[in-house]
Amino acid sequence: MKNIVIADHHPITRKGISCMLKKNENFSIIGRANNGNELYKSLEELKPDILIMEIDMPQINGINALRAIKSQYPETRVLIFSTHPEEIYALRSIKSGAAGYVPKTASTKIFMKALKQIAKGGIFLNEELTSTFTSRNVGESSALSRYKKLSSREIEVLNLLSRGKRNKDIANALNINEKTVSTYKTRLLKKLKVDNLADLIHQSRMFQFG
Repeated sequence: MKNIVIADHHPITRKGISCMLKKNENFSIIGRANNGNELYKSLEELKPDILIMEIDMPQINGINALRAIKSQYPETRVLIFSTHPEEIYALRSIKSGAAGYVPKTASTKIFMKALKQIAKGGIFLNEELTSTFTSRNVGESSALSRYKKLSSREIEVLNLLSRGKRNKDIANALNINEKTVSTYKTRLLKKLKVDNLADLIHQSRMFQFG
């Protein structure tokens, strides 16, 4: 049996996962966390086999938090269960140590498939996303190829820009100053080979389904 901690600031999400796994003899939920402080306390005290977490929650710094968790608790396998579209965070999450990524728009069947695969020691990305990144011969000049070369922080800035956030909002969300945000925007324009913010936002949304 695999012991699980659920970290999500939405009570309905925590309750929903608990209900799904209630009668499953392969999994036992041993802890729940509503924010980053509770999450780290649960990891330290409970040492779960699997952590199911939302990367966009209070007191959690996105991908950087994932890296920190994997560094401190390498034996805990992490399943990201997030509101963010997969094309924004999935591949970066896997590269940063997550064992799987499931969006909250996914079906119960997909969620359970991911959890079972992770429990067995595997890595989970859904077939559509995997084929997007692996089954095509993507040229170096393509938008997708350029996108894959962005840093974690650049992707975070791009994601916030695509949601219509201003420099001040992005600075507050990522705990950086506005000048640094402007620097990231300049880098993004150059790396994605676009001339203005509108094209930058349009390109960021190319990688989001629906």
